[in-house]
Amino acid sequence: MKRIISLLSVILVFFSSCTKDFLEVTPEDRITEDNFWKSEGDTYLALYGVYNTLQSRHVYGYGGGLDAASPNAYQWAHWEGMEMQVGNGTIQPGDAGIVIERWRDCYKGINRANYFLDNVDKVPMPDATKEVMKGEAYFLRGVFYSLLVNTYGGVPIFTKTISVEESRNLERADLEASWAQVHADYDAAIERLDVEAPIKGRATKGAVYGMKMRAYLYQKKWDKVVEYADKITALGIYNLFPSYYGLFQVANENNQEVLFDVQFMSGPFSQGSIFDRYWQPQNLKYGIIGSNSVAPVQNLVDAYETLDGSPVNAAEPYKNRDPRLDFTILRPGAYFQGQLYPVEIKNHTGQKVGFGIRKYTIENMEVIASESPLNFIVLRYADVLLSKAEALIEGQNKNIPEAIALINKIRNGRTDVKLPALPTGLSLEEAREKLHKERRIELALEGLYWDDVRRWEIGPKIYPQQVKGANGELIDTKFANGYDLTRNQLLPIPDGEISLNPKLTQNKGY
Repeated sequence: MKRIISLLSVILVFFSSCTKDFLEVTPEDRITEDNFWKSEGDTYLALYGVYNTLQSRHVYGYGGGLDAASPNAYQWAHWEGMEMQVGNGTIQPGDAGIVIERWRDCYKGINRANYFLDNVDKVPMPDATKEVMKGEAYFLRGVFYSLLVNTYGGVPIFTKTISVEESRNLERADLEASWAQVHADYDAAIERLDVEAPIKGRATKGAVYGMKMRAYLYQKKWDKVVEYADKITALGIYNLFPSYYGLFQVANENNQEVLFDVQFMSGPFSQGSIFDRYWQPQNLKYGIIGSNSVAPVQNLVDAYETLDGSPVNAAEPYKNRDPRLDFTILRPGAYFQGQLYPVEIKNHTGQKVGFGIRKYTIENMEVIASESPLNFIVLRYADVLLSKAEALIEGQNKNIPEAIALINKIRNGRTDVKLPALPTGLSLEEAREKLHKERRIELALEGLYWDDVRRWEIGPKIYPQQVKGANGELIDTKFANGYDLTRNQLLPIPDGEISLNPKLTQNKGY
């Protein structure tokens, strides 16, 4: 897909209107109906416009930065996306950042998908090609609705292009109906998509199976999680990538572990990611001036175990540790681009935490700020294995030995990660604890732990949490007054949207 994504430089004019109203579905500057939807090329432009929404900051464009909303990381630039406020419990309905922008960006994607589905049949083209493209639009619409439901609860549902006036009279569907729409879209996609995509980077049947599995995971429908995890495995094309470190390198993109990712590319058309610009430190030989906008915290570092299960040596805290620590986190004494951190390369002066994000940063080539070509993986096979393991632990027909075997595959199934196998005779509570920890470590700084904390309902157990700097000073306290399961499980509906549509009701506690 990277070879044709440059076409988006054309379609961005067509589809890039940033609506003042989340349901404003008619782009003010779009090509008119009279000269569009005439050729097969038009359909590709429109479809890639839907894909392009995945890159939006608060869809998947902030990547692992979303971990700042969890115990894993801290966002010092509190104005940048408001993940800090989400992560410490002070977020409000009138705030900007993720509160309003995830809502608007996801509905922008839904609008584009609806517009595509409403018009694609006007174009004379092979039916088989058209059906695959429809499947992709249904899949993407399901992804956007899934993000909305998981973030805000029940949301307004519409599947056709509607007027602005109609949009301002929509009510929120309940949670069950909202998830039902997600699954309906995924089912429509499954009917139309093949195991292989027409072009690398576009949606496949495996991607849909995976995102449907994730939706069931968030709904705690354990039998369905197992069913779709098994469907993915039965396709016979997915497996763990041999190297954990290599999994996140440009040279290995679209490998056998990746079910669904967001395609980024370098160049002047804003199709690259921001990860290097925001995650890397300063004074690097390749010249990027990173802001360390989000940094891992000591609480996450402490969660990485030792290779032999012994206590961490305080005198040499990074010796004998799970290698995923160094593959994920830039820590004192490590080298990045051949330079010692934090002696030769340093954090931005605003970031006092004392660690940096290593995952999803590029070390072996020059990258222009905000033009990183490294794809962001939304769903990978390790997540499939861990999701199935969780379902086996939590489901009605518990199978803890099989669940532990899946976790052990993660722990020692790669060439560069070899950890002691967990015993199979664990109790339910012990198995649950091991699963939670393994998922946190394996998927650290991939933007998933905030979702996990909420669906596991462990906020009252893990908060308040102090965030300390490199010198031991207190920087912030996450949920200083404790975690409220009534309020903090969902983001508020943006105040601005309620003012436009009084039929939208606010979430509890806001």
